[in-house]
Amino acid sequence: MRHRKAGLKLNRTSSHRNAMFRNMVTSLFKHERIRTTDTKAKGLRSWADHLITLAKRGDLHARRQALSIIREKNVVYKLFDEAAERFGSIFGGYTRIIKMGIRPGDAAPVSMIELVNTENSKKKKTKDKKVAGAGKKKATEKKAAEAGKKKTVEKEQAVDDKKEDKPEKKKATED
Repeated sequence: MRHRKAGLKLNRTSSHRNAMFRNMVTSLFKHERIRTTDTKAKGLRSWADHLITLAKRGDLHARRQALSIIREKNVVYKLFDEAAERFGSIFGGYTRIIKMGIRPGDAAPVSMIELVNTENSKKKKTKDKKVAGAGKKKATEKKAAEAGKKKTVEKEQAVDDKKEDKPEKKKATED
């Protein structure tokens, strides 16, 4: 029984598994998205969330802990510089797994794991909603104004037609 045994084994030894996830998490933070199998992506998600939490904390001890996991120093510096701005307002869910299909060679299910853009996407969505709502209001106001103008123009034309028709009738009766 596997009671209280968290994590995936992936048919590897612990040293091989740790090395693989260290390489994968380094590539994830370097390129911001990688393509791998579904089970590896699910295992990588916890490593990435842990490192982003360390980066949000931002102190020297957290930086040293991240340097013990991530293979490249410049990736750690990039992570610590961007994490507070990018993920400051949320507490988890820093990655997204998108299923891509199956791999042709061995029919393994393949996914793309990527970092989520939270701050930028929230700002864009709220601005888009405000602009879209204002645009809809303006569009309906314009349509109503145009419809009102058309009605007044039609009424004026009808009145003009009536005025023109009446003098012609009088002229016809005078002749």
